Amino acid sequence: MRRICPQDRLCEGGIIEQSGRTVTIGSVERYITDTAWQEGWVQPIKPRANLGQSVGIIGAGPAGLTAAEYLRIKGYDVTIYDRHDRAGGLLIYGIPGFKLEKEVVERRTQRLADGGIEFKLGVDVGQDIKLSELRQKHDSILIATGVYRARELPVDGADAPGVARALDYLIASNRKGLGLDAPGFESGELNAEGKNVVVIGGGDTAMDCVRTAVRQGAKSVTCLYRRDRANMPGSQREVANAEEEGVKFDWLAAPKSVVVKKSGAAKAVRATRMRLGVADASGRQAPEEIPGSEYEIKGDLVIKALGFDPEDLPELFGEPNLAVNRWGGVKADPITMATSIDGIFAAGDIVRGASLVVWAIKEGQDAAKSMDEFLATRRKRAAIAAE
Repeated sequence: MRRICPQDRLCEGGIIEQSGRTVTIGSVERYITDTAWQEGWVQPIKPRANLGQSVGIIGAGPAGLTAAEYLRIKGYDVTIYDRHDRAGGLLIYGIPGFKLEKEVVERRTQRLADGGIEFKLGVDVGQDIKLSELRQKHDSILIATGVYRARELPVDGADAPGVARALDYLIASNRKGLGLDAPGFESGELNAEGKNVVVIGGGDTAMDCVRTAVRQGAKSVTCLYRRDRANMPGSQREVANAEEEGVKFDWLAAPKSVVVKKSGAAKAVRATRMRLGVADASGRQAPEEIPGSEYEIKGDLVIKALGFDPEDLPELFGEPNLAVNRWGGVKADPITMATSIDGIFAAGDIVRGASLVVWAIKEGQDAAKSMDEFLATRRKRAAIAAE
């Protein structure tokens, strides 16, 4: 995960701020990791024991994969369920290959499979199998689904042909890169070649979209963001990379509507200029519209990269007793990662909200530790009852 961690605003940024010197921590970590694989220092998983208990993990992203590895080493039978046809979550289908080579993800998941972890891919929990069935099959469950429900663009024309969700666009591009069927790409719907592309949003997903569009041969690529550069949530390094590649950033601008052709397809985005006003509850200055400042940007492919919200898991899973937090994510104890249902734990973005991969890995480790303690207690009770 060293390839995608935003060191520029974390560890490297902290060192530069304190010392004024640049230390390329990301490059060093990447070199160490690659060398470890090349030299055979990464050993196959060898369970320490056979504990006779099984764990079901919903989601093959960073949190789920991390927990699976730790639990398998302890000696549990581990099965991972994921709706996609390849393991890795956003690492395989969300993040572009120029940022994270897919063989890096695949060698990791292959190591898990070789260590005895079972992958049930193309299985949508809630549709193909109920959570209640998984609870009967496994001694403990980890929910690590991530957050995939795209936030919609609340303007006229947002559903017109030529307007796409960021994740749909990135998945199509990644599937094409992996040599898999990618109908949306093949049809041209999710292919930026020769098009004027407008990406709406300022996070890392928006940066992935604009840089992907450049590589697909877009005629022009514009990123529309309602705040200024200093207040954008995405990596400044990614912004600089995008600018070098020819992406235009339209700061302090917000969409008003998607302009459509007679055929109904998108042809432009009508936007308005913004200014930063008083700080909102988060401490950031709230953007305000400047009256009479509307203008249009050509865009026959408009990509919505406004962030992600959780699916309604209690309804999807058929578990009304699964408590959620105020924004709809699974409510879990911040220390143990335990949910409101005994034996079910949760970790990653579905608890925290869309965040960094390193946080998902950390919470996967925490959840695995708590699940091990929970299952160890069950073993002790069973042993006492058998005496």
